[in-house]
Amino acid sequence: MRIGIVGTGSMADALGGQWARAGHDVLVGGRDAGRSAALGERIGGRAGSLRDAAEHGTDAVLLAVPYAAVAGVVSGLADALEGRTLVDCTNPVAPGFVLETRGGPSAAERIAIAAPGTHVVKAFNLCHESVWRLTPPVFDGRPLAVPLCGDDALALDTVQRLVRDLGCEPLNGGGLERAALLEATAAFLIGLWVGEGADAQAIVPPVEYAEGR
Repeated sequence: MRIGIVGTGSMADALGGQWARAGHDVLVGGRDAGRSAALGERIGGRAGSLRDAAEHGTDAVLLAVPYAAVAGVVSGLADALEGRTLVDCTNPVAPGFVLETRGGPSAAERIAIAAPGTHVVKAFNLCHESVWRLTPPVFDGRPLAVPLCGDDALALDTVQRLVRDLGCEPLNGGGLERAALLEATAAFLIGLWVGEGADAQAIVPPVEYAEGR
């Protein structure tokens, strides 16, 4: 697949590198040409500008910029992103582990509003970038599950394939209107992991107990 990576930070590095090693045609783009070139060389992909990445990603574009920069970046690339599968891995988490978007649309929905011709899929936002560098992310013999929220069936199918390329299992999280729940889950878990040093995984029982069987 042709994948554009908008951003040059740690998530762009981790996910872009995995997809390049899986054989995909990856181009990373950022505002700093030198940083983009260094990342492209490091992960075995190519490099260019933010717009180059958006235009390259005919199969998928990963939005991997800080949430504070999302609105400006996406609105500026709206024409190039039209018709694209846009994967949103951002977390709008403010100090105190609360949502910057509380009381309004989710980050994913705001991205869809800023670039109305795109097919936004929320994914990859629940784990630190170090997890996405694992090959594969398997814990106690169980592959990591990755919930996805989106409205377009073809876009979801594409992102499911990208999840499996990491050695993970995609989960149907529902439509894009449920992305707010996924973002709130991230804020809550980060608060437990980082704020309390807690094993957040321990709060969830096995499925047979969750279903009351």
